[in-house]
Amino acid sequence: MMLLAIDCGNTNTVFSIWDGSTFLCTLRTSTHHARTADAYFTWFSTLVKHYGIEADITDVIISSTVPRVVFNLRVFADRFFGCRPMVVGKPECLLPQPPRVDPGTQVGPDRLVNTAGAYDRHGGDLIVVDFGTATTFDVVAHDGAYVGGVIAPGVNLSLEALHTAAAALPHVDVTMPQKVIGTNTVECMQSGVFWGYVGLVTGICDRIRAEYERPMRIIGTGGLAPLFAQGEMLFDSIEDDLTMHGLAVIHDYNKKAENA
Repeated sequence: MMLLAIDCGNTNTVFSIWDGSTFLCTLRTSTHHARTADAYFTWFSTLVKHYGIEADITDVIISSTVPRVVFNLRVFADRFFGCRPMVVGKPECLLPQPPRVDPGTQVGPDRLVNTAGAYDRHGGDLIVVDFGTATTFDVVAHDGAYVGGVIAPGVNLSLEALHTAAAALPHVDVTMPQKVIGTNTVECMQSGVFWGYVGLVTGICDRIRAEYERPMRIIGTGGLAPLFAQGEMLFDSIEDDLTMHGLAVIHDYNKKAENA
C-alpha cells in the first residue's frame, strides 16, 4: 500500500506520500480552488520525479478546510490513481473517536485530523495548538475524542490586518525580537505580534487547563510553532508532521474497519 495524504488549508495545500512506515516526501503548493485535476498531477508528478521517488499510489485521503477544492482533488485521485479518496468529515470516513460537541456543529477536518494524530502519539488529555491561517486550540479528551477548543486570528492574518488598517505601518516578518520595548516601528510591531501571541497561547492554555480540571500536555504544530517555542516553555512537544500523521492514522483505522 502507498498512501497519498492531502491536507488542504486556507493558504497552502500539502501532499505527503506514506509507505506504511515513513513519509517519503512532503510537497507544498498554494491553495487555489480553480486548480484542475490535470494541473495537480502535472505539479505533483514533476516534483516526485525530481526527488527520484518511486510512488505507486494505491490510496488517497483528503482533509480540506476549503470545500470548493475537494471536487478537483477527488477527480485527481480517481483519474490518475484509480481510487476513491477518503474525505475526512464525510460520513463514510470513520474517526477513531467521534467528536463530542453541540448537536449540528461542523468541526473542521483539520482539527479532527490533529486530534487523531496527537492522541496516537501522546495519548489523551491534550491541548493541540496549531499555527495556521487561524491559531486553533483543540482539546483532546482522555479517550481521544475532540471535545471543543478555541479559534483565534492567525499570526500572519493579524499582521496583514494591522498593515491594511494602518496605512503608515509596514509589512514585517514574524520573528522573536531581542527586547520587548521596540525603538523603531518594525521592532514595535514584531514585539507586539510575537509577545502578544506568546501571551495569547499561555493565557488560553492556562484557562483551558483550569476549566478542564485535569493535567494536560500542550502540543504545538504548524509552521510558526518552533518560532514561538523559542525561550518559552509553551509546549511539551512540537510536531511538524502532526496533520499528516493524523491522516495516516484515520486511513489505517478505516482500512481495519473495512476488513473487520
